[in-house]
Amino acid sequence: QVRLVQSGGGSVQSGDSITLACAASDKISTYLVGWFRQGPGKEREFVSAMHWLGTWYTDSVKDRFTIARDNAAKTLYLEMNSLKPEDTGVYYCAADPRYDGTYDRVTTYQHWGQGTQVTVSS
Repeated sequence: QVRLVQSGGGSVQSGDSITLACAASDKISTYLVGWFRQGPGKEREFVSAMHWLGTWYTDSVKDRFTIARDNAAKTLYLEMNSLKPEDTGVYYCAADPRYDGTYDRVTTYQHWGQGTQVTVSS
């Protein structure tokens, strides 16, 4: 079981930037990796994912967020810029050893981080 430990969350103001980190216990360079978020009373939703075959973003963040991976450090990042109140939620990193063409569904991923709160105020 690959363990994913998240850090970097917190409270920020609208327009600010923040970077989330997700450190893996094992090498994830060949994995499909992604980020999801869950607002109050909402279902966990796809934010971004990457694999050597591609990089993907949900429409609401594609102009502002950047997913990145440092394979040597075994760490996944989500660089979040121009944050908006609607970005508020618990953010989760996720990883799966295989990519079969699906990247935006919760059920795709075997391994999950513990989640970290991001709160964006106006």
